Amino acid sequence: MPAPDAEHIGARIAWYRKLRQKTQLELADLANCSYSTITKVEQGVRPATPGIVAAVARALSVQTTDLTGQPYLTELQQDELDGLIQPIRETLDLYDLGVDPDVAPRGVPALAAEADQLCALVRDGRLKDAARALPDLITEATTAAHTARTSEAWGVLASTYRTAYDVCTKLGYPDLCVVALDRLDWAAERASDPVLAGMRQYLRSLVYLRAGQYHMGRRLVTVGMATLAQGEPGRVRDVVTGQLHLGAAVLAARAGDGDTAAGHIAEAARAADATGEATRVHWLSFGPTNVATHRVSVLTEQCQYGEALEAAAGLTIPADWPASRVAAHLAEVARAQLWTGRTDQAEQTLQRAREVAPQQTRYQPMVRETIASLLSARRSTPGTLANLAHWVGI
Repeated sequence: MPAPDAEHIGARIAWYRKLRQKTQLELADLANCSYSTITKVEQGVRPATPGIVAAVARALSVQTTDLTGQPYLTELQQDELDGLIQPIRETLDLYDLGVDPDVAPRGVPALAAEADQLCALVRDGRLKDAARALPDLITEATTAAHTARTSEAWGVLASTYRTAYDVCTKLGYPDLCVVALDRLDWAAERASDPVLAGMRQYLRSLVYLRAGQYHMGRRLVTVGMATLAQGEPGRVRDVVTGQLHLGAAVLAARAGDGDTAAGHIAEAARAADATGEATRVHWLSFGPTNVATHRVSVLTEQCQYGEALEAAAGLTIPADWPASRVAAHLAEVARAQLWTGRTDQAEQTLQRAREVAPQQTRYQPMVRETIASLLSARRSTPGTLANLAHWVGI
């Protein structure tokens, strides 16, 4: 039975379901979804939400990326991004080799400035630029950390690992995401920084969110909160704590626990009132705007699409907000517009996301699934939609 070469998630679900010798009804029971949902998703007439993808992946004992089709190799090759992954993979394995005698590292302040610059590139959606520069910086920061053995040097190395996590997540390499987080934990321990360690648990919880393992994700948030409590009080700790609440809200919403999700959003809002916009604190983009966009996300995860669009309509995004976060929010809005029959608006919103952060938007599974569903809903394909479909590889 050949591997699936499909353009939408539903076709891949059908392929793996048949591989596991399950009927649609049996899969619906295992995934705790309705039979109608499974049939419509497989036919491509209903989009597969991240929650459906995660539930079906668990039921069929496959990874979510098997169903989303990641990584999207053809598009990665077209963008010349595929060749940048292996060097990142190799440098992530240097962590315990000590000082490289062939490397003469710059001072820690210079390395810290470049590490910040790469974080900024990711937030600006410039994944290719960040991925190209990252291996050399990891190599240099590794030797610098083993040479200086200071909290500052280990912190810089931890920052490079965080960028590796971000790049690999956005390009669809979950195996490398896990490796990068393990390296981040290793460096944070040597930096003796509870805030870094708590942030790592937040990022780790997102891995389990994408995999549909919500219970484990929520446990990691709890551990992260306890770790943060050991850090020095102040704005930095408050920012990471608030971001953990936002992650917990999405996890709870995906698990069907709306009350808990609302509670976490309220806690995050209180933290944001104190911190203000803090887009550069560990590059988490935390603040009132991020709380507001997560409120939209939580409503969308609970299938309250009309309410999500109302919340989005009342949101003013600052002009200098990170492009990556703007594009992610627009993708959520487009999904809600699709589900409420606003197909023209959904197309326009996706086009805006493409303009804001093209590299990130092209590789986001939710965007591809929304486009596939728009194609299915249309009797004819207008120019904008046809262009979007071709651009993402459909």
